[in-house]
Amino acid sequence: MVKFCLLSALEVRNEGHRVPLGHPQQQSVLAALLIDANYPVPADQLLHRVWGGDGTARAQTTLYAYISRLRRALSPHGTRIVRRSGGYVLEVDEAVVDLYRFRRLIRQAAEATDDHAARALFEQGLGLWHGEPLSGLKSPWLDTVRAQLEAERWAAQLDHTDVMLRTGRHSECLAPLTARADAHPLDERLAAQLLLALYRSGRPTDALHHYQGLRLLLSEELGSDPEPALRELHQQILNSDPQLAPPARAPLSVARTTPVPRQLPAPPPLFTGRGSELAQLDKLLTTESEPGGAVLVSAICGTGGVGKTWIALHWAHGRYEQFPDGQLCADLQGFTPAGEPADPHVVMRGFLEALGVSSADIPTDPQANAALYRSLTTGKRILILLDNAHSTEQVLPLLPGSPTCTVLITSRRQLPALTASHGAAQLTLETLAPAEAHDLLARRLGAEQLTDDPDTVTEILQYCGGLPLAISVLAARLTTSPMLTLTALAAELHQTATRLDALDTGETSADVRTVFASSYLALDDDCARVFRQLAQAPGPDLALPAATSLTAQPPARLRTWLRRLQAHHLVQERSPGRFSCHDLLRAYALELAQTVAPAAEGRAALTRVLDHYAHTAYAADRLLLPHRDPIPLAPPAHGALPEELTTHDRAMEWFTNEHPVLTATVDHSVRTGQDARAWQTAWALTTYLARRGRWADIADLHTLSLAAAVRLGDPAAQVESHRSLAWALTETGRYAEAHRELAHALSLPETTGSLVPRAHTHLALGWLYEREDDRAAALRHDQSAVDLFTSAGHLAGRARALNAVAWDHAQNGDHATSVHRGQEALAIQQELGDSRGQAGTWDTLGYAYHQLGDHTNAIDGYERSLELNRALGHRYNEAENLFHLGQTHQATGTVEVAREVVRQALDIYLEVRAPESDLEQVRALLAELDAAPADGGAFNQTAELHMPGRWGGRL
Repeated sequence: MVKFCLLSALEVRNEGHRVPLGHPQQQSVLAALLIDANYPVPADQLLHRVWGGDGTARAQTTLYAYISRLRRALSPHGTRIVRRSGGYVLEVDEAVVDLYRFRRLIRQAAEATDDHAARALFEQGLGLWHGEPLSGLKSPWLDTVRAQLEAERWAAQLDHTDVMLRTGRHSECLAPLTARADAHPLDERLAAQLLLALYRSGRPTDALHHYQGLRLLLSEELGSDPEPALRELHQQILNSDPQLAPPARAPLSVARTTPVPRQLPAPPPLFTGRGSELAQLDKLLTTESEPGGAVLVSAICGTGGVGKTWIALHWAHGRYEQFPDGQLCADLQGFTPAGEPADPHVVMRGFLEALGVSSADIPTDPQANAALYRSLTTGKRILILLDNAHSTEQVLPLLPGSPTCTVLITSRRQLPALTASHGAAQLTLETLAPAEAHDLLARRLGAEQLTDDPDTVTEILQYCGGLPLAISVLAARLTTSPMLTLTALAAELHQTATRLDALDTGETSADVRTVFASSYLALDDDCARVFRQLAQAPGPDLALPAATSLTAQPPARLRTWLRRLQAHHLVQERSPGRFSCHDLLRAYALELAQTVAPAAEGRAALTRVLDHYAHTAYAADRLLLPHRDPIPLAPPAHGALPEELTTHDRAMEWFTNEHPVLTATVDHSVRTGQDARAWQTAWALTTYLARRGRWADIADLHTLSLAAAVRLGDPAAQVESHRSLAWALTETGRYAEAHRELAHALSLPETTGSLVPRAHTHLALGWLYEREDDRAAALRHDQSAVDLFTSAGHLAGRARALNAVAWDHAQNGDHATSVHRGQEALAIQQELGDSRGQAGTWDTLGYAYHQLGDHTNAIDGYERSLELNRALGHRYNEAENLFHLGQTHQATGTVEVAREVVRQALDIYLEVRAPESDLEQVRALLAELDAAPADGGAFNQTAELHMPGRWGGRL
């Protein structure tokens, strides 16, 4: 997606890459058009905005040349500059221009009725600013625009501070307010905010002192007194007015039983040396923080393979007790050759889950995520290990705000910006000293093997350059190849001089390339080919069945070759049956695949593995949701062997293991032009992700798949992607965006010309309106879905839609009609053998019967749904059934039974990390039941019940 940045230096980026815009004056033309995007700007105004009073004919000719160049630069990225009667128009979606997004967010914040929502919107809008707007561009008009934009930012900051103070976040305001007051000493609104923040933070004396200083300054500079409102606030502070007391802050939605996160991988078993570096880390990272101090941050930098991760893990495990609140750890994949660095906001979502936030409660906005992350780590003694960082920009969102936390970063790059902004200490990890390198080789080979020919050992270690990874590769060769001698190995190293262009960043010495080449050249042809092919696979690792398709080799033979590669330290089996290799080795293998192997070898391997994932994911999805409408897949490429999954449980297990790889596969398919496989894999992954509540991941996935479907020109694929994206947006509360996606789906030929796609889209609209509490619209769309499915003869869809209609009637109080429609749905689902659909419909019927006071049938419906969900392994819906059973047993007076089933529901909700709203309902019901007498007595005959299972009733 193309993005336009005005709230910093002018930039246009497409998919993260900067679009060249020419010299500053040409950029000024673009800025002049962007300020009035989608409106005509006459040529004379453009001349005035860019050249001031110099509107000569020469300037006019230059303007036309600039516009022509800008058109050529922007048109490949979907942006046009057109000439109309009123002037030049830059046609662009305002949502991709940061200035218009800022104004929209600030307007929404000002209109918000909830202060917490307003605060999030203000923070999202202000987070779009990155320095001075349009910095580097000069003209009198641009100076005026800059001043206007800064005034908008200042007003937004003041409004945001008001909201922060109203929501009890005065302590977070102190530092920025103090800095602003120093810069704007005569601003009385700002002064009032600072006085209130100081008073609420327990510093009334400082507040009074600041007021006196302002009063004297106003008298000296302006000859006036403070305004009445500020004088009144001063008097309230003098009187300790109770009205100034801070409001209570809402508690965070965090699972109370979440264990302390201990995410560190196992320590390196053969760690050697590094005594002085460990002492430096101790000095840098174990200093007691002073009140108001900064987070302790240290970055271990050095060339690839030098052992940065080893020393970080060794140090962290040795100081385990110093971090009683846990350790968070993430591989940021900063230098993974076959993929992009990890998105820090995706990493942060993982950290939030580890800290106890349910996936349903994690905000979709990155700024809100960051605020929640900082809140959860405040005051805790946590170690945060960020391994393999790509840049300061990748690290910054993951830094906590509390000085009690400690952050340890490893990176191949120096991170001077991190030192400048956060005072990070840098530890540059050099290669091993000769004695340490010798000790490492001795530990791997045995000291006695090195005593016979010490000169040759010294020569080999010189070729290794003191890099631990290089030493380990050579040691693996020597230990697994009995015929290989130290002398022969030294001769190989002396003669080899291969270059590793794929990682020519100045971080990898020629010695490392020589070691990798000597190891590769010792492989037989089959192992060498497998090593090259492994580099083609997307994702962090590779399971054996996928490797079988990648290489087109039988599993038994492939295992033999993988064991040989492991013995040469070229491949690692990180967990049983899952293989990966260090990113330097992978880079080397990619170079080989591009330089020494036939081009068809790599293309064929990539096609096979993508086909393997697409077809296996499709088969797994059919097991999870067998009555979902199928999609067409071309046969897998020759040699690709999709896995044969036969049960629902096996499919869930496969998705659990493979979904990180599948997500990477979609991205890799898009980047390599395999658009069909991209959207098909995304389609197949959706059911699993939805059951795990990973709606933000679904939204990201189907944003990619939609772009792929558009490039394919496939309306059916576009409809599927629009609809899946809309489900995800609905679940995350982004209703307006969901409406737009469904409107697109209805407008496409696949929907307008076919009954079934239209029916599915109406069903999605029904759920969207249900979430918006527009029950009439929900019923209208769900009934349209029933009619369309009926006309198409689509029984499974008709049953789903009937269940949705049954739920709508129950919500509208028409419980008899709800039962009738639910029984219609159930009859079809029983005829089809649709267990998942039956589970949802039985739950809906149980709800309707409960509301009718027919508790016998209500209990029967819930128990039937419970039995089905247990058989299907739907833990969330199982808990839902138990909760509903508890409510009905409560109504009949069987308190002990109710208490038991509700406790079971709570246990399952905690296990699956259900949303806090669900936990609150269960705990509230348990509290009622615990307070009830043992013999009970019928009461609460028509209690409001929780929503039925979504995949049964809607999705």
